[in-house]
This record gives sequence, structure tokens and C-alpha cells, in this order.
Amino acid sequence: MIFTETKLKGAFIIDIEKREDNRGFFSRVWCMKEFDEHGLNTRNFQSNIGFSPKKGTMRGLHYQLTPYEEAKLVRCTMGSIYDVIVDLRQESQTYKQWFALELTGENRRMVYIPERFAHGYLTLENNSEVFYQSSEFYYPEWARGIRYDDPAFRINWPIEVQVISENDKNWPLYIS
Repeated sequence: MIFTETKLKGAFIIDIEKREDNRGFFSRVWCMKEFDEHGLNTRNFQSNIGFSPKKGTMRGLHYQLTPYEEAKLVRCTMGSIYDVIVDLRQESQTYKQWFALELTGENRRMVYIPERFAHGYLTLENNSEVFYQSSEFYYPEWARGIRYDDPAFRINWPIEVQVISENDKNWPLYIS
């Protein structure tokens, strides 16, 4: 795997290294040793799939409060998404800054999201599927979110949001 740190310290883009032959290719997408060598959280308590049939579906921006904050490893397995992470670590030099990248079934890229980051994505195609691993169990009572259009972050989404849950649409504005 090829690890590239983003402008948000501790968040990484991870590209696969293909081993190709006449059958196609094989590649590692998870290795505790390699994640540990980069100082990343290697716990994997839960794996999830999100499927969205419609282009323009918004999911997020979500996070969990202490003591249940979670690191995530996110990959789009079908279709494409615009994946966004927001640094909510008040002591960080990049506090309230965001980073985005396109994850697709074809580019097979992943993004590692540290604890205390908000995460969300917007589908860029119909029938998009996302697979992600979390370092903590989901606890609804500790789950929080920020609005995708919160002026505190000014995230530039590439297309208009067409489908969004009532919860995601109605998160309060972020107050640090």
C-alpha cells in the first residue's frame, strides 16, 4: 500500500499496489503492520457498507464523541463518491479545515480518517457503494453530526445534494 498524508495531519490517502498477471491483479487493502508503521489506529471493531441508488445522495457529516471517537478506513467499491473529512481537533493547526477526494470503484483509493474528524460523502453516480471499517462500535447516544452546508466550513461540494436524511439535513450549526 502507498500512504500519502493529506494536509490534515494524521489523515492519509491510501493507494493499492497491484500485483498483476494474466489472471488480473491482487492487492492488499489492510495490513496491521503497515498501518502501525504509519502510526495509525489498527483496531477494527466494525465494518459497514452503505449503498445509495441515486446520484447526489448525501451521507454525513458524522462523528462520535469521547470516549467513543472512531478512526475510519473508507473505500468506494462501486460507483463514485466525493468524500469529505473535517478536522474537529481544537488543538490542531488544521482545526475546522476540510479535505476532499474522489473515491471510485475504479481508482480503488481509500482514505484513513483519524479520531475526532467528521466524515461524509456525496454520491457522484447512481448505484454507489461504500465500504468502511471503524475502530469503535457505533453508539447512537454518542453520535453527532455537522451540516454539509455549515458556513463554518464552506465545503465546496461538486454537485447539488438531491437526497439527504432528515437527521443530516437538520444537524445544528457547528459551535466549537
